[in-house]
Amino acid sequence: MNSRATQLAAFDRLLTIMDELRAQCPWDRKQTMESLRHLTIEETYELGDAILEGDLAEVKKELGDLLLHIVFYARIGSETGDFDIADVAEGICEKLIRRHPHIYSDTVVSGEDEVKANWEKIKLAEGKKSVLEGVPASLPALVKANRIQEKVAGVGFDWEEPGQVLQKVREELGELQEEVRIGNAVNVEAELGDVLFSLVNYARFLGINPENALERTNKKFIRRFAFLEARAREAGRQLSEMTLAEMDRHWEAAKKEE
Repeated sequence: MNSRATQLAAFDRLLTIMDELRAQCPWDRKQTMESLRHLTIEETYELGDAILEGDLAEVKKELGDLLLHIVFYARIGSETGDFDIADVAEGICEKLIRRHPHIYSDTVVSGEDEVKANWEKIKLAEGKKSVLEGVPASLPALVKANRIQEKVAGVGFDWEEPGQVLQKVREELGELQEEVRIGNAVNVEAELGDVLFSLVNYARFLGINPENALERTNKKFIRRFAFLEARAREAGRQLSEMTLAEMDRHWEAAKKEE
């Protein structure tokens, strides 16, 4: 690994390049925080993909892209006189120190759960009006559900054991089935939402990130469907021409190949 001096020199080089691009490149000069926003979100998802794939070379590349965006936003902030990269770094340093009194003060904790609980209490003491205030409104629903449940669990609003959560999942499934039987579309949607929310909660109790779990299943399905399409092409047929039984045989073959 590189020395601290080398790391700092590399970061200083990036800051210098950012200054040069902002001054000389027509595209970079034109960018605003708003124009970069969607690109930053895209880069974040690309990093997430690389992490799930276990591709460390790609993780390194995507981290570089995200770091560039952070430096870019800080550069724009410095032009308006609102903040620069030093303010950004000092801000997060101060927050980390403030929210880790078990490291930087005399607070004693028993483990990870107490650290999380203290974190939420400190945030409220800093002026947050609600434990859920820090959950971004624009998060995808599955990610948001997980963050909501983590947040409220941090202040003790939680089940005691996984079995209770599983029972809740079964209860919600029963209510969904009843609404499907009745045929009320509005209530079916509401109950399906409750089922999904309770499944996210169960995943949390099992120590599984539901977003990662679902995305791995998405990737698995895509691989298997691609296998199915390839077998259809080899046979000179369209998928729409195959029976469900034929497609199922290829699907099972794809599972065995994995």
